[in-house]
Amino acid sequence: MAFPVILHNKHLLWRAGFGPGISQFEDIQTLSNKTLIDELFKEKAFTELTYNTPDVAAVDYMNSPTPAEKRKENQKINREQNNELNLNFLDSMINSPDQLREKMAFFWHGHFATRINNSKFNRQLLNSIRKNALGNFKELLFDVSRSPAMLSFLNNQQNKKDHPNENFAREVMELFTMGRGNYNEKDIREAARAFTGWGYDKDGNFNERKKLHDTGTKAFLGKTGNFTGDDILNIILEQKATAKFITTKIYKFFVNENIDNTIINRLSEDFYHSGYDIKKLLQHIFSGSWFYDPKNIGTKIKSPIELMVGMMRVLPMNIQAPENLIVYQKLLGQMLLYPPNVAGWPSGKSWIDSSTLMLRLQIPQIWSGLRPLEYSPRQDDDIDMGMKSRETALNKAFKNPNITIDWNRVEKVFQNKKGEDYLLQNSKSLDMSSVKNFSDQSVKMNIINLMSTPEYQLM
Repeated sequence: MAFPVILHNKHLLWRAGFGPGISQFEDIQTLSNKTLIDELFKEKAFTELTYNTPDVAAVDYMNSPTPAEKRKENQKINREQNNELNLNFLDSMINSPDQLREKMAFFWHGHFATRINNSKFNRQLLNSIRKNALGNFKELLFDVSRSPAMLSFLNNQQNKKDHPNENFAREVMELFTMGRGNYNEKDIREAARAFTGWGYDKDGNFNERKKLHDTGTKAFLGKTGNFTGDDILNIILEQKATAKFITTKIYKFFVNENIDNTIINRLSEDFYHSGYDIKKLLQHIFSGSWFYDPKNIGTKIKSPIELMVGMMRVLPMNIQAPENLIVYQKLLGQMLLYPPNVAGWPSGKSWIDSSTLMLRLQIPQIWSGLRPLEYSPRQDDDIDMGMKSRETALNKAFKNPNITIDWNRVEKVFQNKKGEDYLLQNSKSLDMSSVKNFSDQSVKMNIINLMSTPEYQLM
């Protein structure tokens, strides 16, 4: 059984990041919990994610004269740029020293869920979320609400006076701020009127189209005035229900899906009075003794991204065909930049079914070259993002993942350590003798077998 300091530090690194990296196993054994928390919250230089694929404007259409061919070429470029953006986001989760920022960006990426094909808009929103991930929720909310990705996804480009579209107004309240039960249908209608005219130009710049804005008086959440979209967001932020809704969602993501109302009430009150300071809220969470209560350790099922990234942080890999990682995301049911709907991805037991569980347990062996991949992505273009044309080639390529793992480095790190103490959050139910029966006693096989257990699915 791991010593408490190792257990608590592992817990912190899994929840506030994507698990310990291979260079951190000495740290979780020797550093105090407070030192590790301070390290997580240290400001690091922010770098935007981008892609190298040329933009649509750079393409020469001399040889594609018809509108249909131009559209097809645009779709191809957007698809390639989105794939690159996906992989660059994944890489930042694996390799960035700024683990807390990337984990929080991953949270907001699911909270402010959008699903569009425009790669430029996706890049813009993703970087806005990453930049503001640990900042102020008000600034983040305003940035996201004005982003072309969100305005496009929720149809606010079509929201005009005399013909209001309620999609954006409804989701801002239901999913992004207050939650159901804290507003009524009239509030949605009035907020939609206030958001009329909010849109964007072809370059992705926010645009308040004043001629399309309803300048009449609106009644919203007990207040009356000639409200604009900014006014609506400010009124929403005045509601303590907003602080409680966001705090509860963050608690479920970072602590436990079974909530403790006493703790949440205290945290949300502090969050509200701090002016929605995200970093301060997280400091309260990770510094609380209750965060390290046994009921909160090893009780959350890793999402597919958390599972993949956690493995890649431990096993130094050279991946010959990184685009295959997008197919693994698809197979496991969580594809970055492509949430299933505006509510984002599910959580908990919804990640596990008979096919995904088997693949989850086999990935360490597949990536280590010990067994072939026997699964193929569903033919489902709603998730393919137009990848069907490449499906056959990808299928052939990722049957052999072309991954080389630096096992010498892994063996040096783990040679005097019990792998279960460092890789598992809760090994009480694990029969180590059965794990060793399937091993040749090498460090390599021990690591692979531990990562292939149901216990490794938990964090």
